[in-house]
Amino acid sequence: MPTICMFRGIKIYINYRDHLPPHFHCEYGEFNCIISIEDIEIINGDMPNKQLKMIYGWAALHQEELNEEWYLAQQQKELFPIDPLK
Repeated sequence: MPTICMFRGIKIYINYRDHLPPHFHCEYGEFNCIISIEDIEIINGDMPNKQLKMIYGWAALHQEELNEEWYLAQQQKELFPIDPLK
């Protein structure tokens, strides 16, 4: 599970050859969720509202990069870091 970004205690990663739809995983303390890259909405799991809003904002800013990361992960190629939320 390569970590592609970390900010404000939130870890974001994409698993190699993961199932569709394109998505990324988030961890914050004991909370975990899966976010759709296309719709930028929670697919599964739970996340505090404040952190979820930050994740949604970050994902909207980096949606093109996230799609590229998803493609690379499906090909089992090395992923690159994405800038954190500032």
